[in-house]
Amino acid sequence: MGARKLNIEPAPDFRRLEKVLRREGEPDRVPFYELFSNIEPEVMERIDAPPPPAPEDAPGSAHIHYQYALGYDYVNCGGEGFSFPREELKKAETKEGKRAYVMSSDATISGREDFEKYPWVVMSEVDYSPLDKIEPFLPERMKVIPMGPGGVLENVMWLLGYEGISYLLADDEPLVGEIFDAVGSRLTEYLGTCASFGSVGACCLGDDMGFKTATMLSPDALRKYVFPWHRKINEAVHAYGKPTILHSCGNLTEVIDDVIACGWDAKHSFEDNIQPIWEAKAAYGDRIALLGGFDMNKIASMATNDIRAHTRDLIDRCAPGGGWALGTGNSVANYVPVENFLDMMEEGYASGAR
Repeated sequence: MGARKLNIEPAPDFRRLEKVLRREGEPDRVPFYELFSNIEPEVMERIDAPPPPAPEDAPGSAHIHYQYALGYDYVNCGGEGFSFPREELKKAETKEGKRAYVMSSDATISGREDFEKYPWVVMSEVDYSPLDKIEPFLPERMKVIPMGPGGVLENVMWLLGYEGISYLLADDEPLVGEIFDAVGSRLTEYLGTCASFGSVGACCLGDDMGFKTATMLSPDALRKYVFPWHRKINEAVHAYGKPTILHSCGNLTEVIDDVIACGWDAKHSFEDNIQPIWEAKAAYGDRIALLGGFDMNKIASMATNDIRAHTRDLIDRCAPGGGWALGTGNSVANYVPVENFLDMMEEGYASGAR
């Protein structure tokens, strides 16, 4: 199979995506947005890509080339040395190799003694220089979107375990609050500092808070422990005039008003079985921008003609009035066929001019 000539002419301009994030009307064409892609090398091997915009030895050169070739207006980049260490995860063999997974009983912190011994990152030691180093190699008008290493709820649940946080909310609720504060304060400082860099166009927090039918914790617990830190993160980023994106999977119906009240400019991650993107756009697209929404089951299984037809349908339903960007419902996972993904991108570029 020869290289595929992709019918996309790269012309990155972060103002296109920013117009969507700020809900300031329709840009010249529908922009693209993804949380991340697990098939970047496979895509670049498949397409006849334009010349790379940055030298091979430039910071993030392969990722810049990928985002540029596919018509994105941004790249992903962040600081280094910022994480919340956990016990080594279990691994299983898959056809792609070993893959880590988390059990609900896994816990790094089981009680106060573990909490007091935990090696919390020293924020003054975080290295933000990648946000400076990448800037000279970005195509003109392209910006960076940094993301934290997981979100407020995610990191607390990963540290305590899903079973652990459930028990501790009953057995030692003050400890749970202290852990949320330890995580939330560091994420706030991290994303607020990222927002101060000229290369940064927006900041994203990935914080999965639900599953198919409900939220992971009760709405009241989210309101008490999670959303106050979401508000502070938004305040820290907005202080530099940058928009914010929340990526959160799951059914957030009971708390969507709280999410919007936290100040998020955009919400990402949609699943047709929970709430199709076009229904979300009709329900609250006048209060928050919405990103993605090409259902993962569909992008993984549809035939070419159906991929293209569904892409056009999403554009027809969601693009009018602005406040929407095209992308998958979650991320370009390793099970998404390369050709299906490229069909969506190519059709989005061809049909998305407003």
